[in-house]
Amino acid sequence: MFARVATFQNDPANVDGAIAALRENLANGLPTMPALADAKFLMLADRESGKMIGIALFDTEEALRAGDEQMNAGPGRAGARSSVEFYEVPVHTLDRS
Repeated sequence: MFARVATFQNDPANVDGAIAALRENLANGLPTMPALADAKFLMLADRESGKMIGIALFDTEEALRAGDEQMNAGPGRAGARSSVEFYEVPVHTLDRS
């Protein structure tokens, strides 16, 4: 598994709006973005500082690269993006029931 980790900075007063916009993009935008169809998403939010971290998980490195390209060209962001990093995910418990 591979992860794309993007960090965003918002005005703390706008965090709820950014979350709502991202939820709408995930609900409505993914069907038109085939490279993201199998990705899993997490958003971490610090409401006090306005910092948000978006994590997209992909099964392969190739899917990660295609997803990154599509996200860079896709609909709105969760604020001012300050960084994007890529990681291998060698350990996780996401599939546990």
